[in-house]
Amino acid sequence: MNKQTGFTLIELVMVIVIIGILAAMAVPRFVDMQGEAETAAQEGTLAAVRTAYATATAQANGYPTVTQIAANVQTGSGGTATAAATGVQVVINTTTYTVLTYTDATCLTPTAAVGNAVRCVGNIN
Repeated sequence: MNKQTGFTLIELVMVIVIIGILAAMAVPRFVDMQGEAETAAQEGTLAAVRTAYATATAQANGYPTVTQIAANVQTGSGGTATAAATGVQVVINTTTYTVLTYTDATCLTPTAAVGNAVRCVGNIN
């Protein structure tokens, strides 16, 4: 008798179907990872600017300027923070975002120049 070894066509098709099902379940989990990473980077940057505000407030013994806040921002991966009229600008993945700053404690009057005293740090745009 001549006995052949190997997989049948049905066995191979079943393995391919199972791999396809597993891939179909895994792909949606990884599709929005880039968006989630971008959101996490924005939240981290906002926290860094708020920490820089607290540091600059302590160093200035009063309300710091937008420039003083930008100088104290610790950005990861070689990023930079620069002062702008409306707040502190940071670059995340080649996109420039601005953490808004305000001249009043209620976050209603935005800063108009980098030398304005900041009394409130708003959200990131």
